[in-house]
Amino acid sequence: MTEPQNPTEHPRAIRSFVLRQGHMTPAQQRAIDTLWPQYGLDFQNEPIDLAQTFARPNPKVLEIGFGMGTATAEIARRLPDTDFLAADVHGPGVGNLLKLVAEQNLENIRVMRHDAVEIVENMLADGSLDGIHIFFPDPWHKKRHHKRRLIQAPFVAKLLPKLKSGGYIHLATDWEEYAVQMLEVLRGFAGLENTAADYAPTPAYRPETKFEARGKRLGHGVWDIVFRKR
Repeated sequence: MTEPQNPTEHPRAIRSFVLRQGHMTPAQQRAIDTLWPQYGLDFQNEPIDLAQTFARPNPKVLEIGFGMGTATAEIARRLPDTDFLAADVHGPGVGNLLKLVAEQNLENIRVMRHDAVEIVENMLADGSLDGIHIFFPDPWHKKRHHKRRLIQAPFVAKLLPKLKSGGYIHLATDWEEYAVQMLEVLRGFAGLENTAADYAPTPAYRPETKFEARGKRLGHGVWDIVFRKR
């Protein structure tokens, strides 16, 4: 499996993650050790054939930053006719998602442990995706850190060629100021059109996370943004 590169050795203008230490449980490590050959996908510097990867021509969705993978597994269960390429770099989450995939017999997920920016740039052919999911990316709420946010025009510009015409990008955040920025960024692309007047109803396929439910009980909002490629 390809380990994430040291950011001090390979500086990048855009990164899809921040490296954080996390405790890997024995079950998560065992899932990586035993299930990676079946459900994991190693990084490579050339485009892959997603239809061949999943052994079927069904719709393909890229999910960037899946956390512990609980929502990802539930979405894949709800949409069995859609295939999901799920990318994250954090070991505990990767192990947990692999564990869920095996427990629930989810054949429509492949997991990558690598920077999603490099995956998009190198492994995905133009017009290969039917959808992109980015749920609750780090809001970097301090103003001086806003430049670190993932959802900015340069990154979206990398994503859009990978979408088919009619494909969608679905963002979600529980940080209102970031939701405003997300909306402004996507509205800045003539090749995209909003599926709602501003924020979209939460699509039926996206489950409510425990964190999201707790936030709502505390009066926090959650904003979904869904745009389609013209």
